[in-house]
Amino acid sequence: MMPIGPLMIEHRLIERMIEVIKREIKKIKTEGRVDASFIDRVVDFIRTYADRCHHGKEEGILFRELQKRNLDVTHKKIMDELIKEHKKGRQINGRLSEANAGYRRGDPSALGVIVECLESLVDFYPKHIEKEDRRFFNPVMGYFTQEEKADMLTEGHEFDRELIHEKYRTIVETSEKQAVER
Repeated sequence: MMPIGPLMIEHRLIERMIEVIKREIKKIKTEGRVDASFIDRVVDFIRTYADRCHHGKEEGILFRELQKRNLDVTHKKIMDELIKEHKKGRQINGRLSEANAGYRRGDPSALGVIVECLESLVDFYPKHIEKEDRRFFNPVMGYFTQEEKADMLTEGHEFDRELIHEKYRTIVETSEKQAVER
């Protein structure tokens, strides 16, 4: 398997979540209310899986290694676009998280912001994934030897193994700090 294999598999799970979000948008618009717990799950999924896990491997492994190469102008341009798009996804998700907190506090404008953010995610991710899957991943594999591809694949597996520990270590550290502050 090439190092892009796991990334493309991860795309399929992100696409499934996008379909769930689409259905939830319709429900929100029909009912005029949102399930704040659902939004928490979306925020966590985007933050942890789509961004930290998936984009983390893209930026921290694939893009890092590509930056060491003399990239074709087209590939360099697409990679720069992808990095900007990752930042955009983080911004949308941050706004969604803030809006959900506002919704829980009773802010009447929060529902509209939540819908706007969800619609932005639904618009953003399929286009972003299409660009990576169809226009970027396969062509840039030509910059690497088989051994380099195998090394990146191994590094990706190690990244995934450590991720769950990182997440829950952060939860415990945050909880410890909050307990001391009380």
